[in-house]
Amino acid sequence: MSENILILGLQWGDEGKGKIVDFLSEKINAVCRFQGGHNAGHTIKVNGKQTVLHLVPSGILHENINCLIGNGVVLALDALDKEINDLKAVGINFDNRFFISSNCPLILPTHISIDKARDKDESIGTTGRGIGPAYEDKVGRRSVKLDDLADEQKLREKLNTQVNYHNKLLKNIYKRDTHDVEKIFDAILNYKHLFDNYCVDSQSLVNNWITDSKSILFEGAQGSLLDIDHGTYPYVTSSNTTAGGVSTGLGIGPKYIDKIIGISKAYTTRVGEGPFLTELFDQDGEHLARKGNEFGATTGRPRRCGWLDLVSLKKTVFMNSVTDLCITKLDVLDELKEIKICVQYNNLGEPIYQTMKGWQSITEGISNYEMLPQNAKKYIEFIEKFIECKATTISTGPSRDQTIHR
Repeated sequence: MSENILILGLQWGDEGKGKIVDFLSEKINAVCRFQGGHNAGHTIKVNGKQTVLHLVPSGILHENINCLIGNGVVLALDALDKEINDLKAVGINFDNRFFISSNCPLILPTHISIDKARDKDESIGTTGRGIGPAYEDKVGRRSVKLDDLADEQKLREKLNTQVNYHNKLLKNIYKRDTHDVEKIFDAILNYKHLFDNYCVDSQSLVNNWITDSKSILFEGAQGSLLDIDHGTYPYVTSSNTTAGGVSTGLGIGPKYIDKIIGISKAYTTRVGEGPFLTELFDQDGEHLARKGNEFGATTGRPRRCGWLDLVSLKKTVFMNSVTDLCITKLDVLDELKEIKICVQYNNLGEPIYQTMKGWQSITEGISNYEMLPQNAKKYIEFIEKFIECKATTISTGPSRDQTIHR
C-alpha cells in the first residue's frame, strides 16, 4: 500500500531534512518540494560524497524517483539551471523524471536588487536572493510565472509592468540603480529550455500519481519557526514552512498525507537575526558549532547554537500534527559532560533548564537503538515524553547509513 509522507523542520531550518528525505526515498515514487526558493539548502552525504541541493528535490539522487518543484516555490532560473547542469555533470539523469510547476513565480534581477537594498536598511537577515520581494509580487498579483515563457509577447508585457514598478522603487525609495527591461527579457529567454523540458501542470501530475497509488514524499525547506504566519516574526522567511504549506504549494488536500515527520536537531541552531532564547555564548556553544560544523549550506554563514528548547518544539509538533519525530545530530553531543534542555520560560521570557548527564561516548554511526549509551536513551525518552511524540528516526551522522530507524 502506498504511503504519502510530509517531512518538515521543527526549528529554524538546517535540521538535516535532506539526509532524511534521501534516507526514506528508497521506498518512494516521487519527491515534491512545496515552498521556498534557492535561499535554502539540503546537504546530503552518500558514500563519502557530499551534495548540496538548493532547488532540486532531494530524491533526484535516486535514479528511479520522480521529482517535482511545486507552485509554492519561487524560481531563480539561473540558479536552477546551474544546479541541474552540476548534477548532470556527475551523472544524474533528469529525463522524464524532473518537473516544474507552470505556476512557479520567477525571481527577477530587480527582486534581488530590492532585497539587498532593503535588508541593508532593515537588517532582517535575508540571504539577499530576491525571495521576499518575489513572494510580495505573488501576493500583489504581479508575478511573472514560468508558463509565461510560452508566449513571448505576453512575457514582454508582464515584464514591462513588473520591472517598471521595481525600477520606481529602486530609484525613488532605495536610491539604487535601475534595470533594463530588455536585458531581463533576453536573460529569461536564455532559460527557455527549462520551460520546454520540465514545465507541467503540477496539480494534475500529483493527482495522477495519487490515482496510480504512487508513494509521494513532500519536502519542505527551512523550518517551522521561520513560517511567515507562525514563526518569530518579523525574523522569518516569506512562505509557509509549516504543514499547511503543502496544500497551497502543491494543490493537494490534507487527507492525502498519511504521515508527518518533524525533524529537530538534538540541540538548536539559527542563522541570521532574530530571538533565540537558548542561545549559548560559552564553550558549550563553541563546541556545538565546531562539532556540528554549523555553517549554512547555501550561504556559508555561521549558525548560532544553543540548547534544545522543548517548549518551542512541543508547539511546532502540535502546529504541524507531527506523527513521527526525527532527531538529528545526536552524535554532536557525545563529548559533553552535562546537557541542558529548556523545559519552561520564566515570567521574563528566560529559559528554565533541566540538566541531564551526558554519555561521553561515541554514538556516531550507530544504527541500532539498543546500542546507544543509556544516558543518550534517557535524553531521547525525556524529549519524547515532554512533546508527546515518539522519535522513530535518530540520525547519528551525515551519511545515509548512519541512521537509527525504530
